[in-house]
Amino acid sequence: MTSSQSGIHVVQPATSSHSQSERDRLIGKPRFHFEPQAVMQLLRERIIGQDAALNEIEKMLHVVKADFSSPERPLSVTLMLGPTGVGKTETVRLIAEAIYGRPDAFCRIDMNTLAQEHYAAALTGAPPGYVGSKEGHSLFDETAIAGSHTRPGIMLFDELEKASTEVIRGLMNVLDTGRLTLTAGTKTIDFRNCMIFMTSNVGAQAAQQYLEKLSYLPQKMQQLCLKKVPTQQIIEKVMQRKFDPEFLNRIDRTLHYQAVQNDALPRLVEIELDKLNQRLQHQKRQIHLTDAAKAHFYQGHDIRYGARHLGRKIRTELEPVLAIYFLNHPEQLQLHLDCINGQLLVRPQASDSN
Repeated sequence: MTSSQSGIHVVQPATSSHSQSERDRLIGKPRFHFEPQAVMQLLRERIIGQDAALNEIEKMLHVVKADFSSPERPLSVTLMLGPTGVGKTETVRLIAEAIYGRPDAFCRIDMNTLAQEHYAAALTGAPPGYVGSKEGHSLFDETAIAGSHTRPGIMLFDELEKASTEVIRGLMNVLDTGRLTLTAGTKTIDFRNCMIFMTSNVGAQAAQQYLEKLSYLPQKMQQLCLKKVPTQQIIEKVMQRKFDPEFLNRIDRTLHYQAVQNDALPRLVEIELDKLNQRLQHQKRQIHLTDAAKAHFYQGHDIRYGARHLGRKIRTELEPVLAIYFLNHPEQLQLHLDCINGQLLVRPQASDSN
Protein backbone atom coordinates (compact mmCIF):
# COMPACT_ATOMS: atom_id res chain seq x y z
CA MET A 1 0.00 0.00 0.00
CA THR A 2 1.41 3.40 -1.00
CA SER A 3 1.37 6.58 1.03
CA SER A 4 -1.30 8.01 -1.28
CA GLN A 5 -3.54 4.98 -0.64
CA SER A 6 -3.11 5.08 3.12
CA GLY A 7 -3.48 8.86 3.36
CA ILE A 8 -0.28 9.01 5.40
CA HIS A 9 2.57 11.20 4.18
CA VAL A 10 5.88 9.38 4.40
CA VAL A 11 8.95 11.57 4.95
CA GLN A 12 11.77 10.43 2.70
CA PRO A 13 15.28 10.13 4.15
CA ALA A 14 17.83 12.72 3.07
CA THR A 15 20.11 11.41 0.31
CA SER A 16 22.92 12.76 -1.82
CA SER A 17 20.42 13.40 -4.63
CA HIS A 18 18.82 16.17 -2.56
CA SER A 19 20.19 19.71 -2.53
CA GLN A 20 21.81 20.99 0.67
CA SER A 21 18.70 23.02 1.52
CA GLU A 22 16.46 19.97 0.97
CA ARG A 23 18.71 17.76 3.11
CA ASP A 24 18.70 20.33 5.92
CA ARG A 25 14.92 20.54 5.75
CA LEU A 26 14.41 16.77 5.70
CA ILE A 27 16.57 16.15 8.77
CA GLY A 28 15.19 19.17 10.62
CA LYS A 29 18.53 20.99 10.62
CA PRO A 30 18.32 24.82 10.78
CA ARG A 31 19.51 26.35 7.52
CA PHE A 32 20.84 29.50 9.19
CA HIS A 33 24.33 29.07 10.61
CA PHE A 34 24.40 32.03 13.00
CA GLU A 35 23.98 31.40 16.74
CA PRO A 36 21.41 33.59 18.56
CA GLN A 37 23.42 33.24 21.78
CA ALA A 38 26.52 34.72 20.13
CA VAL A 39 24.52 37.61 18.69
CA MET A 40 22.96 38.32 22.08
CA GLN A 41 26.31 38.19 23.86
CA LEU A 42 27.61 40.99 21.64
CA LEU A 43 24.39 42.99 22.02
CA ARG A 44 24.40 42.75 25.81
CA GLU A 45 28.05 43.79 25.95
CA ARG A 46 27.47 46.91 23.84
CA ILE A 47 23.82 47.96 24.30
CA ILE A 48 23.47 49.14 27.89
CA GLY A 49 20.25 49.55 29.88
CA GLN A 50 17.88 48.09 27.26
CA ASP A 51 17.19 44.65 28.71
CA ALA A 52 13.48 44.51 27.78
CA ALA A 53 14.15 45.39 24.14
CA LEU A 54 17.06 42.94 23.89
CA ASN A 55 14.92 40.14 25.33
CA GLU A 56 12.48 40.65 22.45
CA ILE A 57 15.35 40.68 19.95
CA GLU A 58 16.50 37.35 21.38
CA LYS A 59 13.04 35.81 20.86
CA MET A 60 12.97 37.07 17.28
CA LEU A 61 16.43 35.65 16.50
CA HIS A 62 15.42 32.21 17.78
CA VAL A 63 12.29 32.22 15.58
CA VAL A 64 14.38 33.21 12.55
CA LYS A 65 17.02 30.58 13.35
CA ALA A 66 14.32 27.90 13.68
CA ASP A 67 12.96 28.97 10.26
CA PHE A 68 9.39 29.29 11.53
CA SER A 69 8.66 32.48 9.57
CA SER A 70 6.01 32.52 6.85
CA PRO A 71 7.61 31.90 3.44
CA GLU A 72 5.44 34.68 1.99
CA ARG A 73 6.63 37.45 4.32
CA PRO A 74 9.94 38.88 5.55
CA LEU A 75 11.60 36.77 8.25
CA SER A 76 10.71 39.45 10.81
CA VAL A 77 9.51 43.06 10.96
CA THR A 78 10.67 44.98 14.04
CA LEU A 79 9.96 48.61 14.97
CA MET A 80 12.31 50.15 17.54
CA LEU A 81 11.04 53.25 19.34
CA GLY A 82 12.90 55.58 21.68
CA PRO A 83 14.80 58.86 21.99
CA THR A 84 17.97 59.62 20.08
CA GLY A 85 21.25 57.95 20.99
CA VAL A 86 19.90 55.00 22.98
CA GLY A 87 21.13 52.16 20.74
CA LYS A 88 18.41 51.52 18.17
CA THR A 89 20.56 51.80 15.04
CA GLU A 90 23.56 50.37 16.90
CA THR A 91 21.50 47.24 17.61
CA VAL A 92 21.19 46.58 13.88
CA ARG A 93 24.90 47.23 13.31
CA LEU A 94 25.82 44.75 16.02
CA ILE A 95 23.46 42.08 14.66
CA ALA A 96 25.13 42.49 11.26
CA GLU A 97 28.58 42.31 12.87
CA ALA A 98 27.69 39.13 14.77
CA ILE A 99 26.19 37.38 11.73
CA TYR A 100 28.47 38.65 8.94
CA GLY A 101 31.58 39.85 10.76
CA ARG A 102 31.00 43.40 9.46
CA PRO A 103 28.88 46.11 11.12
CA ASP A 104 27.95 47.55 7.71
CA ALA A 105 26.62 44.29 6.24
CA PHE A 106 23.06 45.54 5.91
CA CYS A 107 20.99 47.83 3.70
CA ARG A 108 20.18 51.15 5.38
CA ILE A 109 17.85 53.82 4.06
CA ASP A 110 17.76 57.17 5.86
CA MET A 111 14.06 58.00 5.73
CA ASN A 112 14.85 61.66 6.39
CA THR A 113 15.91 61.85 2.74
CA LEU A 114 12.39 60.78 1.69
CA ALA A 115 10.48 63.48 3.56
CA GLN A 116 8.76 64.88 0.45
CA GLU A 117 6.03 62.92 -1.32
CA HIS A 118 7.65 63.35 -4.74
CA TYR A 119 10.63 61.36 -3.41
CA ALA A 120 8.44 58.27 -2.95
CA ALA A 121 9.54 56.99 -6.37
CA ALA A 122 13.13 56.94 -5.13
CA LEU A 123 12.35 53.68 -3.32
CA THR A 124 11.26 51.90 -6.47
CA GLY A 125 13.18 53.88 -9.07
CA ALA A 126 11.95 56.74 -11.24
CA PRO A 127 9.39 55.85 -13.95
CA PRO A 128 10.89 54.87 -17.31
CA GLY A 129 11.73 57.80 -19.57
CA TYR A 130 12.18 60.40 -16.81
CA VAL A 131 15.29 62.54 -17.15
CA GLY A 132 18.02 61.17 -14.89
CA SER A 133 16.17 57.93 -14.21
CA LYS A 134 17.95 54.58 -14.18
CA GLU A 135 15.48 51.91 -15.11
CA GLY A 136 15.67 48.89 -12.84
CA HIS A 137 17.64 50.69 -10.13
CA SER A 138 16.53 51.82 -6.65
CA LEU A 139 17.94 52.79 -3.27
CA PHE A 140 18.04 49.18 -2.11
CA ASP A 141 21.20 47.08 -1.75
CA GLU A 142 19.79 43.83 -3.08
CA THR A 143 22.76 41.72 -1.96
CA ALA A 144 22.41 42.83 1.68
CA ILE A 145 18.64 42.28 1.53
CA ALA A 146 18.77 38.83 -0.06
CA GLY A 147 21.32 37.35 2.35
CA SER A 148 21.97 33.70 1.56
CA HIS A 149 20.68 30.23 2.33
CA THR A 150 22.75 30.18 5.52
CA ARG A 151 22.48 33.81 6.60
CA PRO A 152 19.49 36.18 6.64
CA GLY A 153 19.52 39.54 4.89
CA ILE A 154 19.22 42.66 7.06
CA MET A 155 17.29 45.83 6.15
CA LEU A 156 17.07 49.06 8.19
CA PHE A 157 14.62 51.90 7.58
CA ASP A 158 16.14 54.58 9.84
CA GLU A 159 14.10 57.45 11.36
CA LEU A 160 10.86 56.17 9.89
CA GLU A 161 8.69 59.06 11.11
CA LYS A 162 10.55 61.52 8.87
CA ALA A 163 9.43 59.86 5.63
CA SER A 164 6.37 61.14 3.78
CA THR A 165 3.03 59.38 4.17
CA GLU A 166 3.28 58.23 0.56
CA VAL A 167 6.63 56.54 1.25
CA ILE A 168 5.24 54.78 4.34
CA ARG A 169 2.32 53.46 2.32
CA GLY A 170 4.74 52.26 -0.31
CA LEU A 171 6.41 50.05 2.31
CA MET A 172 3.24 48.19 3.24
CA ASN A 173 3.52 45.68 0.41
CA VAL A 174 7.13 44.97 1.41
CA LEU A 175 6.09 44.24 5.01
CA ASP A 176 3.07 42.20 3.90
CA THR A 177 4.33 40.08 0.99
CA GLY A 178 8.10 40.53 1.19
CA ARG A 179 8.29 41.83 -2.37
CA LEU A 180 8.82 45.20 -4.03
CA THR A 181 8.38 45.66 -7.78
CA LEU A 182 10.45 48.46 -9.25
CA THR A 183 8.65 51.20 -11.17
CA ALA A 184 10.23 50.12 -14.44
CA GLY A 185 8.50 46.78 -13.97
CA THR A 186 11.62 44.87 -14.93
CA LYS A 187 12.64 43.62 -11.51
CA THR A 188 11.19 42.59 -8.15
CA ILE A 189 13.26 42.84 -4.97
CA ASP A 190 12.69 39.88 -2.64
CA PHE A 191 12.66 40.56 1.12
CA ARG A 192 11.43 37.11 2.18
CA ASN A 193 14.87 36.05 3.43
CA CYS A 194 15.37 39.36 5.22
CA MET A 195 15.01 40.69 8.78
CA ILE A 196 13.50 44.17 8.51
CA PHE A 197 14.17 46.76 11.22
CA MET A 198 12.71 50.24 11.50
CA THR A 199 13.70 52.94 13.98
CA SER A 200 11.70 55.97 15.08
CA ASN A 201 11.87 58.78 17.62
CA VAL A 202 8.11 59.27 17.37
CA GLY A 203 6.58 60.10 20.75
CA ALA A 204 9.96 60.56 22.45
CA GLN A 205 9.53 64.32 22.80
CA ALA A 206 6.01 63.94 24.20
CA ALA A 207 7.29 61.37 26.72
CA GLN A 208 10.12 63.70 27.78
CA GLN A 209 7.70 66.60 28.27
CA TYR A 210 5.48 64.33 30.37
CA LEU A 211 8.43 63.36 32.59
CA GLU A 212 9.45 67.00 32.98
CA LYS A 213 5.95 67.89 34.20
CA LEU A 214 6.02 65.01 36.68
CA SER A 215 9.40 66.13 38.02
CA TYR A 216 7.69 68.94 39.94
CA LEU A 217 5.60 66.44 41.92
CA PRO A 218 6.65 64.55 45.08
CA GLN A 219 8.40 61.24 44.37
CA LYS A 220 5.45 59.08 45.46
CA MET A 221 3.07 61.08 43.28
CA GLN A 222 5.42 60.68 40.31
CA GLN A 223 5.42 56.91 40.76
CA LEU A 224 1.62 56.81 40.96
CA CYS A 225 1.29 58.87 37.77
CA LEU A 226 3.80 56.70 35.91
CA LYS A 227 1.97 53.57 37.03
CA LYS A 228 -1.33 54.95 35.78
CA VAL A 229 0.05 56.47 32.56
CA PRO A 230 3.52 55.04 31.73
CA THR A 231 5.69 56.78 29.15
CA GLN A 232 5.23 53.79 26.84
CA GLN A 233 1.52 54.61 26.66
CA ILE A 234 2.31 58.22 25.74
CA ILE A 235 4.63 57.06 22.95
CA GLU A 236 2.13 54.55 21.57
CA LYS A 237 -0.63 57.17 21.38
CA VAL A 238 1.62 59.45 19.32
CA MET A 239 2.64 56.47 17.16
CA GLN A 240 -0.99 55.58 16.46
CA ARG A 241 -1.69 59.15 15.38
CA LYS A 242 1.38 59.19 13.13
CA PHE A 243 1.01 55.84 11.36
CA ASP A 244 -2.07 54.20 9.82
CA PRO A 245 -3.43 51.03 11.48
CA GLU A 246 -2.85 49.17 8.20
CA PHE A 247 0.85 49.91 8.49
CA LEU A 248 1.15 49.13 12.21
CA ASN A 249 -0.66 45.80 11.76
CA ARG A 250 2.15 44.61 9.49
CA ILE A 251 4.76 44.98 12.26
CA ASP A 252 5.64 41.85 14.26
CA ARG A 253 7.32 43.51 17.25
CA THR A 254 7.44 47.03 18.65
CA LEU A 255 10.38 47.56 21.01
CA HIS A 256 10.67 50.47 23.43
CA TYR A 257 14.22 51.71 24.08
CA GLN A 258 14.55 53.73 27.28
CA ALA A 259 16.41 57.00 27.80
CA VAL A 260 20.02 56.46 28.89
CA GLN A 261 20.23 56.55 32.69
CA ASN A 262 23.10 58.03 34.68
CA ASP A 263 24.23 54.66 36.04
CA ALA A 264 24.84 53.46 32.46
CA LEU A 265 27.17 56.34 31.55
CA PRO A 266 30.46 54.91 32.94
CA ARG A 267 29.98 51.70 30.98
CA LEU A 268 29.13 53.64 27.81
CA VAL A 269 32.36 55.64 28.14
CA GLU A 270 34.28 52.36 28.54
CA ILE A 271 32.72 51.07 25.31
CA GLU A 272 33.71 54.22 23.40
CA LEU A 273 37.27 53.99 24.75
CA ASP A 274 37.46 50.33 23.73
CA LYS A 275 36.47 51.34 20.19
CA LEU A 276 39.19 53.99 20.17
CA ASN A 277 41.83 51.51 21.33
CA GLN A 278 40.74 49.11 18.59
CA ARG A 279 41.31 51.85 16.02
CA LEU A 280 44.77 52.49 17.49
CA GLN A 281 45.79 48.83 17.23
CA HIS A 282 47.09 49.13 13.66
CA GLN A 283 49.59 51.70 15.00
CA LYS A 284 50.43 49.38 17.92
CA ARG A 285 49.30 52.11 20.28
CA GLN A 286 47.12 51.99 23.37
CA ILE A 287 45.70 54.51 25.81
CA HIS A 288 44.77 54.15 29.48
CA LEU A 289 42.49 56.55 31.35
CA THR A 290 42.23 57.01 35.10
CA ASP A 291 38.79 56.98 36.69
CA ALA A 292 38.97 60.77 36.91
CA ALA A 293 39.68 61.04 33.19
CA LYS A 294 36.79 58.70 32.36
CA ALA A 295 34.45 60.67 34.62
CA HIS A 296 35.39 63.83 32.72
CA PHE A 297 33.39 62.55 29.75
CA TYR A 298 30.15 61.68 31.51
CA GLN A 299 29.86 64.02 34.50
CA GLY A 300 27.29 66.69 33.74
CA HIS A 301 26.12 64.73 30.70
CA ASP A 302 22.54 65.53 29.60
CA ILE A 303 20.85 62.14 29.24
CA ARG A 304 18.43 63.58 26.67
CA TYR A 305 21.23 63.37 24.10
CA GLY A 306 21.93 59.69 24.72
CA ALA A 307 25.13 57.74 24.19
CA ARG A 308 25.88 59.38 20.85
CA HIS A 309 26.83 62.61 22.62
CA LEU A 310 29.42 60.75 24.71
CA GLY A 311 31.12 59.51 21.57
CA ARG A 312 31.12 63.02 20.13
CA LYS A 313 32.70 64.41 23.31
CA ILE A 314 35.48 61.83 23.13
CA ARG A 315 36.10 62.67 19.46
CA THR A 316 36.24 66.42 20.04
CA GLU A 317 38.10 66.52 23.38
CA LEU A 318 40.20 63.36 23.68
CA GLU A 319 41.22 62.54 20.12
CA PRO A 320 42.83 65.96 19.42
CA VAL A 321 44.96 65.60 22.58
CA LEU A 322 46.08 62.14 21.44
CA ALA A 323 46.72 63.25 17.86
CA ILE A 324 48.92 66.18 18.88
CA TYR A 325 50.92 64.10 21.34
CA PHE A 326 51.47 61.13 19.01
CA LEU A 327 52.47 63.41 16.11
CA ASN A 328 55.04 65.12 18.32
CA HIS A 329 56.21 61.87 19.94
CA PRO A 330 55.93 59.16 17.25
CA GLU A 331 58.07 56.78 19.32
CA GLN A 332 55.51 56.74 22.14
CA LEU A 333 53.18 53.74 21.91
CA GLN A 334 51.27 53.94 25.18
CA LEU A 335 49.71 56.88 26.98
CA HIS A 336 48.22 57.26 30.41
CA LEU A 337 45.69 60.10 30.74
CA ASP A 338 44.48 61.77 33.90
CA CYS A 339 42.15 64.69 34.54
CA ILE A 340 42.87 67.46 37.04
CA ASN A 341 40.63 70.52 37.43
CA GLY A 342 38.78 69.63 34.25
CA GLN A 343 41.95 69.40 32.14
CA LEU A 344 43.13 66.19 30.46
CA LEU A 345 46.80 65.50 31.22
CA VAL A 346 49.09 63.12 29.34
CA ARG A 347 51.41 61.02 31.50
CA PRO A 348 53.49 58.82 29.17
CA GLN A 349 55.86 57.64 31.94
CA ALA A 350 53.00 55.85 33.69
CA SER A 351 51.81 53.94 30.63
CA ASP A 352 52.51 50.53 32.16
CA SER A 353 50.24 51.13 35.15
CA ASN A 354 46.49 51.00 35.57
